Amino acid sequence: MLPVFSIIIPTYNRPGQLADCLEALAQLDYPPDRFEVLVVDDGGAVSPASVVDRFQQCLAIRLIRQANAGPGSARNTGAKNAKGQILAFTDDDCLPQSDWLRTLAMRFLSASDSVFVGGHVVNLLVNNRYAVASQLIVDMGHAYHNNDPERARFFTANNLAIPADRFRELGGFDVTFGTTASEDRDICGRWLHRGYRMIFASEAVVGHAHRLTWRSFFWQHFNYGRGAVRLQRARKRQGWEIFSPDLNYYRRLLQAPFLQLPLQQATMLAGLLFLSQAFSAIGMVSEWLRQRPEQTSSPIEV
Repeated sequence: MLPVFSIIIPTYNRPGQLADCLEALAQLDYPPDRFEVLVVDDGGAVSPASVVDRFQQCLAIRLIRQANAGPGSARNTGAKNAKGQILAFTDDDCLPQSDWLRTLAMRFLSASDSVFVGGHVVNLLVNNRYAVASQLIVDMGHAYHNNDPERARFFTANNLAIPADRFRELGGFDVTFGTTASEDRDICGRWLHRGYRMIFASEAVVGHAHRLTWRSFFWQHFNYGRGAVRLQRARKRQGWEIFSPDLNYYRRLLQAPFLQLPLQQATMLAGLLFLSQAFSAIGMVSEWLRQRPEQTSSPIEV
C-alpha cells in the first residue's frame, strides 16, 4: 500500500507563489486520501488564509499559524501537526512535478532500511541571472556530496522526505539557525550520524521559482556564510568531525559555467559565483566576530 504523506510548506508573505505551489500539488498523481498538505504561516503580515481556502475542495489542506521564528521552526510546527507516515518538505516558491509523491513513495517502498530521500531541484527562472547562479551552486553541492546516490550526504530543505517517527526522534530542524540557512545540512549530518542512509532520487523533481535581485542574492549568500559558522559550532559542540574547505570543489564550481554556456555568458555567471563565495566568506567572518564575545565570556573549564 502506498504510504501516507504529510506535505509541509512554510510560508511568509508570498501568497502569489503559495497559490502556484498549491496548484501544482492539486495536480499530483497520487491518491488524494493518501496525502495531506500543511501550510505553516510563519507570522507573515499578509495572511495566506484566502489562498488556502481556495484549495479546500481539492486538497486535504490545513493552515497553521505561528509567530515569526524562521522556516526551520515553521517546518517543525508542521511536523508536530502532521498525521502522515512520511513528511515531505517543500517551499512556497516551489512547484513539485505531478509524479513527485509517487516517485518518493517508490523509493521508500523499495528500501529495506530507514532512509531519508531527497530529490532534484530545477530553476524555473532561467532569465534571472541570480537564480541561475544560486541553482548552479546547489547543483554542484548535490554532485559533490551525492556522487553515490544510494549513499547521499546532502539535500536541500525544499525537496526532501523523511519518516515522521525518525524526524521526531532526531528532534526536527535545529531552530537556532534562524534565517541563516544550514538547518538542512545540519539535519542531514544528524541523520547520517545515527547510522541511517540517505538516497538522492534525481527523478523526484521540484521546480524552484526563487526571484532574486542583487540585494537578495547578496543577503542569501551572506547568510549561508553565517549558517556555515553556526553549523561548525554545532558540530564541535556535539563532538563531531569539523569539515574543512575543499579547494577542488571551488575550482569545479567556477569552471562549471564554461562547460555549459558561451564564453560571454559563462564569464558573467562565473563572476556571480565568485561573488557569491565572497559574500559567504564575509558572512562567515561576521558570524565569527559576533560569536567571539560569547566564547570569550564563557567560563573556562578546568
